[in-house]
Amino acid sequence: MAELLRHRWDLEPSAGISLQHELAGLLDLSPLTKPVRSIAGIDVSIRHDVAHAAVVVMSCPDLVILEQSTARAAVGYPYVPGLLSFREAPTILEAYAALASRPDLLMFDGNGYAHPRRLGIASHLGLWLGVPAIGCAKSRLLGSYQEPEQERGAWTPWLDGEEIIGAVVRTRTAVSPVFVSAGHLINLQQAIQYVFKTCTRYRLPEPVRQAHRVSTRFQVE
Repeated sequence: MAELLRHRWDLEPSAGISLQHELAGLLDLSPLTKPVRSIAGIDVSIRHDVAHAAVVVMSCPDLVILEQSTARAAVGYPYVPGLLSFREAPTILEAYAALASRPDLLMFDGNGYAHPRRLGIASHLGLWLGVPAIGCAKSRLLGSYQEPEQERGAWTPWLDGEEIIGAVVRTRTAVSPVFVSAGHLINLQQAIQYVFKTCTRYRLPEPVRQAHRVSTRFQVE
């Protein structure tokens, strides 16, 4: 396991796909049992082949920013659908390593289990770091779903064939839903609960929204 989790990030796409299949077998999607007092929102903005990663740690449940960290690096991996983690993870890990404390939960602008090989960036980095992780994406990568009711709090299963891979969640009334999946060390029901718990006036959970704000501002500094 340790050898798999300390792989290179510059693998050829075919090798990356093979590795994803192996790593997916290591995921633990059982319920989170430890209290969550801090949540790190994680986002990457790419401009002119430079990745700008931001990690914003917020208290839970009051959502006060505790600390934030950024990192900037040239993108060393091509854009390949389904291999987002190989493109973004090195810069994220650099930003994460600079944190003074370790958050209890990671929340990614991206997918977890809802991935063609069940290893989106939230699952991949949740495994790598050994920290519970959730994916909360703005759009659907794969699969099908029925539109949830328009009221905040409604959600429907997100399916790949007959398998439930995530949830389509209405975080604001009459606003487009978000696509939630468990990443690692947490189950889907809890992932949905933490998304609702951290959504305030906006469509995106506050940790992810703040990380996006920091990463996009960082790319023009």
